[in-house]
Amino acid sequence: MSAALRAQLLLCLVSLLSGTGLTRYIEDNEASDGLYSLISLAQKRESEDFIFRRPLRCLDMLATEGYFTFVASRPQLACAAFIIAEPSEVISLELSDVSIDCSAGDFIKIFDGWVLKGEKFPSSYDHPLLPHERYTDYCSSAASTVSSRSSQNVAMIFFRIHSPESSFTIAVKKVHNPFPCNIMSQSPEGSFTMVMPHQRRNCSFSIIYPVEIRVTDLSLGDAKSNEISLLRQIWPGCSGSGDYVELLGGNGVDTSKMFPVADLCFSLSGLAQMKIGCDNSVVRLVSSGNYINRVTFQYRLLDQNEIPKTRENTLENFCSVE
Repeated sequence: MSAALRAQLLLCLVSLLSGTGLTRYIEDNEASDGLYSLISLAQKRESEDFIFRRPLRCLDMLATEGYFTFVASRPQLACAAFIIAEPSEVISLELSDVSIDCSAGDFIKIFDGWVLKGEKFPSSYDHPLLPHERYTDYCSSAASTVSSRSSQNVAMIFFRIHSPESSFTIAVKKVHNPFPCNIMSQSPEGSFTMVMPHQRRNCSFSIIYPVEIRVTDLSLGDAKSNEISLLRQIWPGCSGSGDYVELLGGNGVDTSKMFPVADLCFSLSGLAQMKIGCDNSVVRLVSSGNYINRVTFQYRLLDQNEIPKTRENTLENFCSVE
């Protein structure tokens, strides 16, 4: 993940976080090292045994393995660290050397996914765990170390610390995932194949950019139609088929609150493409568990002059564009 792309993703996260109050802590960092330190990941390896270490900030973005230590210089009451891995990886986290006062209101919580402006990714409808099961609370554990493994390539840490010099260390490790599901893309351009082998599960590939998506191959166990449905108002769509792909657009991260752009419930080896001029664009594979489903797609960032501002292909402009 290049520094430029990390900068774009961080700026997008800052925009999405603006409603939470967390972003006010950024202004306390000096311009010379504040934003740069958040997005600059020193990945030079002096040897195979090199272990990456650096301080953790109140608002942070982690995209590499290593040890990250937070030491409070003053009360920090609304902090969050977002962790992202490659699409084919999940994240293992371990808290250690924790020195906080839970009785005074301090806390550290690990979340399986991301929370942005009160919305969860993956959606509660698409995650294998119940909402309360996705949190690992250090203060509720009797162990001196707490560990957690994500279900997808993103995770995050919430923490609140009142007393200066309170501290903790989080170890980040990445683990290969043979069947990635519910992915947050690090890049605004690329290609991916989602495969769901006989599992009743919904998988989303989320791109926090306005993009053009091209579905180049789609294999579904139960092909119902040879037509693409643009907007469900035209016909009932694919939801009754049990196995289908939908393209979504919206300005949040919860897929259940996003606008359905198109449904595909037929196998194809040609090309279906759509421009989605939203802050977030999603390819979502819905599987009944009866078949092996697979979708391959490409995506690229839209230029500013390509973002739909009027009706295009009978689609309404459902995302606000400045």
